[in-house]
Amino acid sequence: MDQENKLSEIRKIEGALEAILFAAGHPVSYEKIGEALELTPGDAKRIAEHLAEKYNNNTDGGIMMLLFPDTCQLCSREDYIPYVRIALGIRRGGNLSNSALEVLAIVAYNQPVTRSFIDTVRGVDSAYAVGSLLDKELIEPCGKLDAPGRPTLLATTEKFLRVFGLNNLGDLPEGGALRGAADALLEAEEEEEQLSIDIEEGEIAPDTDEEEEVYVPDEE
Repeated sequence: MDQENKLSEIRKIEGALEAILFAAGHPVSYEKIGEALELTPGDAKRIAEHLAEKYNNNTDGGIMMLLFPDTCQLCSREDYIPYVRIALGIRRGGNLSNSALEVLAIVAYNQPVTRSFIDTVRGVDSAYAVGSLLDKELIEPCGKLDAPGRPTLLATTEKFLRVFGLNNLGDLPEGGALRGAADALLEAEEEEEQLSIDIEEGEIAPDTDEEEEVYVPDEE
């Protein structure tokens, strides 16, 4: 009987965690979850990991669970985004330049890096692309380099992981293949508050090297 009571209690806790994440629609910290469920952050994380297995092993399900170092989140599975878009009347809009994607890849695979490092790798000034990615909270300052002038170091954010459906940087595709994730980035902004990066129509301007932009036209 004690075993049954324990399993019942675990199921209730998992159900409460599920309800919290569903209502939130954005990442919730294990600390906050622990406070609500009277658990330590470590125990809350372990419960979340167990619940994530149930969601993520069901590849036919419409919901998946993302786990991050300090937070977790429920979100729509990418396979079903077209249906979500039709049902909710979500229109595609906005674009992200090739320059911004290049900068994002450089930061993701070499972080932490300085603006000077990015400019050297690309061979052009990357100020606009860096500023755009900072505005979208896909990269962020993470300290200062111990060198003359103390240049700012840049790294990707948790939002970057969330948008690309990564649990950690170890899940990055080999060879810097962020190009194939561009569509996911554009679609992510349209999924209500769950996977949004707020790219406004017409916001992205050509970078100094005037590269062609990745653009997805509005759906009728």
